[in-house]
Amino acid sequence: MSYQVLARKWRPRRFADLVGQEHVARALINALDHDRLHHAFLFTGTRGVGKTTIARILAKSLNCETGVSSQPCGVCPSCREVDEGRFLDLIEVDAASRTKVDDTRELLDNVQYAPSRGRYKVYLIDEVHMLSGHSFNALLKTLEEPPAHVKFLLATTDPQKLPVTVLSRCLQFHLMRLSPDLIAGQLKKILESEGLAFEPAALPYLARAADGSVRDALSLLDQAIAFGAGQVGELSVREMLGTIDAGLVERLLEALADHQAEDLLALAGEAHARNADADALLADLMRALHRVALLQSVPALAENVEASDALRTLATRLTAEDVQLFYQIGLLGRSDLNLAPDPRTGLEMVLLRMLAFRPVLVESPTRGTPPSSPRPAARTNSTPANSAPISKPAPPVSDAPARTSAPVTSAGSASASWGSLVMTLGLVGLVRELAQNCVLVSHEDNRWCFTLDPSCAHLLSREREAAMQAALSKHLGQNITVRILAGVLDAETPAREKLRLDSERLKAATEAIQNDPTVQTLQAEFGARINTASVRPK
Repeated sequence: MSYQVLARKWRPRRFADLVGQEHVARALINALDHDRLHHAFLFTGTRGVGKTTIARILAKSLNCETGVSSQPCGVCPSCREVDEGRFLDLIEVDAASRTKVDDTRELLDNVQYAPSRGRYKVYLIDEVHMLSGHSFNALLKTLEEPPAHVKFLLATTDPQKLPVTVLSRCLQFHLMRLSPDLIAGQLKKILESEGLAFEPAALPYLARAADGSVRDALSLLDQAIAFGAGQVGELSVREMLGTIDAGLVERLLEALADHQAEDLLALAGEAHARNADADALLADLMRALHRVALLQSVPALAENVEASDALRTLATRLTAEDVQLFYQIGLLGRSDLNLAPDPRTGLEMVLLRMLAFRPVLVESPTRGTPPSSPRPAARTNSTPANSAPISKPAPPVSDAPARTSAPVTSAGSASASWGSLVMTLGLVGLVRELAQNCVLVSHEDNRWCFTLDPSCAHLLSREREAAMQAALSKHLGQNITVRILAGVLDAETPAREKLRLDSERLKAATEAIQNDPTVQTLQAEFGARINTASVRPK
């Protein structure tokens, strides 16, 4: 006897055999058992989730010789003929190959005739969205008021292409993608029943590669059995699918945490040498980042998160911002891979982009170190020649809030405003934004207190406050404690001061142009107008 592929051999014959789709099975079982049957059913969902399978089980339930039931006997001639695809009153139509209106009319000409063998004449139209507009028009009247002995079962992967007039005449059931756990469980059951040797660790790879489709999973399983000479091993499955082991993904994350570009490129080269698929590698990296984010954000669920010791350690080294940044870059990078010159180049650029856009934080020498990885020292802007560095903390100030314009002084150094001091600290990114939107309130006993503009409260975090504290401590040569609270401002922040000064310069430049004699002459004699939006002060 010829070999029968697993997808056909293990196709469900009863509602009880279905994997997942309980919401659809329950509705159909109740309708069959309580004799509340609609005349038209529409099954939607991605490929391989059971649309035509459920339609055939429904057709068998309607025509079983023991009576209409949600549990067809499976042994009567009608049930066997439906299973074997030769039941005369089950008319299966592939709409993709019969799109013309003449094909539809020819099909509907026989609707009026009674069933040959069964109780109902069942029309199963697959990929119904492929019918032409005229074909839908020909189908509408019959679909709305078919004879009592006719049932329409429609299936499609793209319901958006169906006219609303068709949708309104059907009971619609959407079949979900199956989870990898459900698919892996079904694969295990099949392998055990077939008596084939397998490694449990190989099944999740096949389940994820199936992307929610049981049929695709069974096709991949057939391929894995052939590839492994009758055995399904983890190594052979990874080699077949072009995936890599979890250890390489963890080493990629460690290289990102250590800011080691050379290690990243070496690991990308190793993945390429193993013929790993770049898209699959990024997908595995994002799954690992997802587990790290869960470990960081929901400590109560840490025991339930499937993660190695390496990932749990990385969860303490990477900041939550880093994890989200890497995930977002990976997400966008996957969509750009097909635009890259080649997959390896695309993968390397995505990994390097994660390093390039990673914000640099300076760890605090006095406060608790935030959960972040060791990073290279922050790049600082060179100090202007005419600005003297502040080497010691300023003397105590009065209890009244200090305005930004008030000088922050130290022994042996020139006066400088808080805004000028910010420019010399070498802060970058969001830490710099945080500092520029603060007002210095007091700085006594090595404790610097700031008020943050309430509209910028989202910038405040423990890591950024620690970075600002570390930069001040390094600049002043002493351990400084920084405290930042959002509240009502009694003075201008450096950011607001800059906006005000820019506005004043723009106003002065505009007035200078308006008062220029040449410009006034052009306006008077030629009707010229000044485009104030183009004015740029020097």
